[in-house]
Amino acid sequence: MQGVTAIIICKNESQNIAAAIESVLWANEVLIVDSFSTDNTLEIAVKYPVKILQHVFENYSAQRNWATTQAANNWVLMLDADERVTPELSQEILQLLQNTPAHHAYEIFRKNYFMGERVRFSGWQNDGVVRLFNREHCRYSDKFVHEELVVPGHIGKLKYKIIHYTYKDLAQYLDKWNSYSWLSARDKAARTKNVTLFHLAVKPLVRFLKQYFLKLGILDGKVGFTIAFLAASSVFMRYLKIWRIREENLKLD
Repeated sequence: MQGVTAIIICKNESQNIAAAIESVLWANEVLIVDSFSTDNTLEIAVKYPVKILQHVFENYSAQRNWATTQAANNWVLMLDADERVTPELSQEILQLLQNTPAHHAYEIFRKNYFMGERVRFSGWQNDGVVRLFNREHCRYSDKFVHEELVVPGHIGKLKYKIIHYTYKDLAQYLDKWNSYSWLSARDKAARTKNVTLFHLAVKPLVRFLKQYFLKLGILDGKVGFTIAFLAASSVFMRYLKIWRIREENLKLD
C-alpha cells in the first residue's frame, strides 16, 4: 500500500476549510499549508488531526512545490480549500495505491459550481486537473498563476470527480480576479512587447465569443453569460496591467 498525503493550500478560507479537511481525512496524512490567514481558518483547522504549516506566499507554483517537500509520503493529493473529494473518489485513489500505480500522475475531473449554480458547459464540461502525483517525479512549472505540473511520461485519468465550489459570490470573485490578473500580467509581461488596442479590445471580445458560443456558455443561461463576460474582462484587465507594468519598468530604466 502506497501512503498518500493530502495537501490543502489556503489563506482566509474559514468558510471552506472544515469541509475540505473532512473530505480527505481518509489520507495517511493531511497537510495544511497556510499563507498566514487573518481570519479563523487555523482555529478551525486545529480541531482536526492535521499538520499545519505556514509559509509566505510568493506564487502558486512555489507554494505547491514547497508544500510537496513537506509531505511525509511520496504520493500527494493536491487540493484547494474550495474543493471536496467525494467518497467514491477517495475509494478509487486508495484502491489505485494498493499496488504500484502505472503512472507518475493522474488527472481528476471536476464538477464545478459558480456562485452556487452548477456549471455544465461554458468550457468547464471537461475540466480536468492533475492533482494526484508522485512528488519524486513531478514538479510544478515556474509560473505565477495557472501553474502546471511537469510530469514525465503519460498521465493517467481517474473516473470519479472532485467537487469544486468556485467563487461563492461576486465579492470573492472580484477579489481573486484582481489578484489573478496581476499574477497573470507578471507571467506574460516579458513576452508582450507592446500593448495595443488589439489587446485591449479585440482579444477580450474574441474571448467572450469563444467562451459563450464555441464553449457553449449560452447553454448555461445567465451563469454562462456571466462567466463569459467575466472571462473577457479578465483578458482586458490582464493587458491593462501589462501595459502599466511595462510603463513602470521603462521609468525605472
